[in-house]
Amino acid sequence: VQLVEFGGGLVQPGTSLMLSCVGSGFTFSVYTMAWFRQAPGKELEWVSFILGGGHSPQYAHSVDGRFTISRDNTKNTLYLQMNDVQSEDTAIYYCAKYYHVFSQAPGRDPRNIREYDARGQGTQVFVHS
Repeated sequence: VQLVEFGGGLVQPGTSLMLSCVGSGFTFSVYTMAWFRQAPGKELEWVSFILGGGHSPQYAHSVDGRFTISRDNTKNTLYLQMNDVQSEDTAIYYCAKYYHVFSQAPGRDPRNIREYDARGQGTQVFVHS
């Protein structure tokens, strides 16, 4: 399994940025995928996840209404469209693959990084004026 993120960079507050993550080595379309982020000096934080079929996206409160997660299973690619970015969005962003094909089964929590068995190397987003 390999996950590679792209698209990070230095952006100004209020602007937009799109992150991409290309997966390989597994059947991309059947797994829930997620974005997590880690700000300087802080713990890893869940941002968003999306089910294998591309439906039922969920967002952390801090990004809801500004970020949009999507996926193109024909390209094995996960996206995160980030709009109206703010300084608090500065972080390393990671995409991750859920460990099981049924992420919605009872007792499972796709917001929990411990339930993901693969993660990319991350892409840095720095929001600064």
